[in-house]
Amino acid sequence: MSSWFPMLTVLSMFYYICLRRRARLASRGEMINSRRAIESNSRALPMSIEVVQYAKEVLDFSSHYGSENSMSYTMWNLAGPPNVYPSSGDFTQTAVFRTYGNWWHQSSSSSAFKRTSPSFFSLDYVELAFEEPVYPTAIHILETYHPGSVVKILACSANPYSQTPPAEVRWETIWSAEPSRAHSPQARQFTPCIKEIDFPTNLLRLETNSSLLDYYSELDAVELHGVKEKPMLSLKIATIDMSDLDEDEYDDEDGCGIDCLTNQFSSSSLRDWTSNGYFDKLPYELIQLIISHLALPDLCRLAQTCKLLYQHCCDPLQYTYLSLQPYWATLTDASLEYLLPRCTLVQWLNLSWTGNRGFITTSGFSRLLKVCGSELVCLKLACGHFLNEACLEVIVEMCPTLQELNLSSCDKLPPPAFSHISKLCGLKRLVLYRTKIEVSTS
Repeated sequence: MSSWFPMLTVLSMFYYICLRRRARLASRGEMINSRRAIESNSRALPMSIEVVQYAKEVLDFSSHYGSENSMSYTMWNLAGPPNVYPSSGDFTQTAVFRTYGNWWHQSSSSSAFKRTSPSFFSLDYVELAFEEPVYPTAIHILETYHPGSVVKILACSANPYSQTPPAEVRWETIWSAEPSRAHSPQARQFTPCIKEIDFPTNLLRLETNSSLLDYYSELDAVELHGVKEKPMLSLKIATIDMSDLDEDEYDDEDGCGIDCLTNQFSSSSLRDWTSNGYFDKLPYELIQLIISHLALPDLCRLAQTCKLLYQHCCDPLQYTYLSLQPYWATLTDASLEYLLPRCTLVQWLNLSWTGNRGFITTSGFSRLLKVCGSELVCLKLACGHFLNEACLEVIVEMCPTLQELNLSSCDKLPPPAFSHISKLCGLKRLVLYRTKIEVSTS
């Protein structure tokens, strides 16, 4: 019996390999057949009719060149069909943001925040509502002068014309790019390649950056193309990647996986995992300096790796400059609650664009300022539509050392609320652009 044992072992292994190869070939055949079936069905079934619509209404924006009592160079010109396109030039019927170039952000009055996300380039935004929710297939942005300012396009799951408020508001980025400048200042139709989303939308948000432009960028209209029924063909084909069915890749991955597991679970490797490596030998200040270059999401991820780095990532000294503006789409009261233990030494706080549509409440904002307000020197709340008179009272009460306060485009604040700001005796810079403050003539 002992002489037959090696042969039986070899035969068993060979039989196992044959079964495995047969299973792979079968799965490949099934996937090929399913893809052919999808393609044949797509030819047989009628395509959903595409809906083309211009923006019905401008819901919100960060700034515009024109005045509130005029239609010249204002964001409201983005509603409806184009007024100027395809003509090129400087026209008052277009939408123009407040600034261009880099001079605005190089001025002494501009305060730069450290640890800003490297992928966040947006300086202005405008939100556009359309008549019918659709699954977007294309977006045409008609730019009439110095194009190239748009850096991000987002779609929202909430219907601004719905009578019932949604249980969840979700923003999805469907296109983004770094700031650029067009080769010519003449008019163009900008049609970026957008990502498919799994919900219909009739609310788009354009974010812009004009820092590389030589003059104001002028927008005329936004055209949304979409279908009412969810397109299934492209989603199903995208899940079939034939390169994943290569047998050699499977064999290499299996072999590599076994070798890696063998090495990782060896006794010497396990001993290494119980320590923090060379980080235990570095001075505390040096580790703090290294992780100070990380963006906020990376800092939170690093905190989950080990106890030593968790201690460093939670050190309040890492949060003296805290800009939450890049995360406006997901920042909620729960997010602020998570950050509270780390915010005791915050001096520069940027909450611009955050909290809208109920994401942040007055109580959540108040709890944050009760923790970090005593050290605050700079507080930016531009376009913070969650703010009310109670919030300004909390700022005055909790921020005695405040020197800079930005309330630009907080147009929901009632005029009497601004009377509380007079109690901030240490203010050196106050921004009230696009607010309803009333100036007494007496």
